[in-house]
Amino acid sequence: MRDIKYLFAYTIPVSVLLSIELRGAFSFSAFLYAYGVIPLFELIIKPNHSHESDNRKLSKFKNLLFDLMLYFNLPIVFFTLGYGFSVLNSKTLFFYEQIGIVFSLAILLATNGINVAHELGHRKSLIEKVFSKTLLMFSLYMHFFIEHNLGHHKNVGTNLDPASAKLNQNLYNFWFTSTIGQYKNAWGIQLKKLSGYNFFSLKNEMLIYSLIQIGYLFLLFLFWGFSGLFYGVTVAVISFLMLETINYIEHYGLRRSRLPSGRFERVNPSHSWNSNHQIGRIVLYELTRHSDHHYKSSKKYQHLENIVESPQLPYGYPASMLLASLPFLWFSIMNKHIEKYNSSLS
Repeated sequence: MRDIKYLFAYTIPVSVLLSIELRGAFSFSAFLYAYGVIPLFELIIKPNHSHESDNRKLSKFKNLLFDLMLYFNLPIVFFTLGYGFSVLNSKTLFFYEQIGIVFSLAILLATNGINVAHELGHRKSLIEKVFSKTLLMFSLYMHFFIEHNLGHHKNVGTNLDPASAKLNQNLYNFWFTSTIGQYKNAWGIQLKKLSGYNFFSLKNEMLIYSLIQIGYLFLLFLFWGFSGLFYGVTVAVISFLMLETINYIEHYGLRRSRLPSGRFERVNPSHSWNSNHQIGRIVLYELTRHSDHHYKSSKKYQHLENIVESPQLPYGYPASMLLASLPFLWFSIMNKHIEKYNSSLS
């Protein structure tokens, strides 16, 4: 029974469907659930720091259910997104209803889309990589597949990584530096991989991703005209800004030291903020145990552990994202945690 707790991640799509179907004041159901209900419960329910037995860990390795729960997000995202666009483009809606549904669809893409794509993007099988890229397509963020795996995990906690927020860098500045920097880095990685191949060859994944995403937008235009194109781009942009907000809180102010050799120290659990708040963990498929993920990125989500020695976020991810949107409050709280953590290491 404990294995099916990750079915709770589907409560996000359910809240999105409520937003689309009921409309009116319910248009903001997904937003209120993700950024209201979940943070409230995470303040009430304290993190569980207990460790699982070796037998329990072994049973997880053999259980296909964990993979199936990830795969099922692909049809969920596809059909929910299609239904949402259909309502936005065919129903007479109040402006506030349009805003509510757009944000709901963006939350769907950020959580059950990009987040699941991130998990599958670390897998070795071809079909899982295809699933990952497909989910990223809806957010127009397919370059993330290249940059995250070959750039971010290598350069995290250094000035070479645009997805690692610097101390006292505010969220809104980070949105620009991270989105632009990651896209440029992805092309840089791709061009190095293309050495000896023609730019227009099938080896140029960045070019292929661009064509696929243009094709996706063209389909939206064919179905719903400029209105469909507008909603598709707007939902995608909001969803990847939510991703970048998560990137912001995951590494804010944490830096790797440069060794006498000139190389950076090896990535370890101290270079990512960890959050063991239970609801956020389950809804985001253990993404919040980010310290262990960066320490051993090959681990599947169900095997990630809580590393208590790593820097700990005072709140869960949804609450931290809201806090980050208010830079003064974010700095006043998080900078103290950074000082406290650094002093504990000395």
